[in-house]
Amino acid sequence: ILGFSTPPGRLSMMAFILNALTCALGLLYFIRRGKQCLDFTVTVHFFHLLGCWIYNSRFPSALTWWLVHVVCTALMAAIGEYLCMRIELREIPLNSAPKSNV
Repeated sequence: ILGFSTPPGRLSMMAFILNALTCALGLLYFIRRGKQCLDFTVTVHFFHLLGCWIYNSRFPSALTWWLVHVVCTALMAAIGEYLCMRIELREIPLNSAPKSNV
């Protein structure tokens, strides 16, 4: 189904790319650590590979399938790490006011 020449193929590839973007937001929400984004991204795509392998009863061999998944893995990891690093690098607010009214 994945292919550049047919509209359903282009639509499927766009769905994979949009999924990578939303999963990057999931990394921000659930992981919150820039160092762990690549690990979780590769793990998710590895489980997807296993699921496709089991569902189709054969190892994926189409070049477009591999290209789309490599691009989606890189996109998800890069955007997820960027978002997590933005949260990690926020300034820590320092209050000079006393904490208690003693």
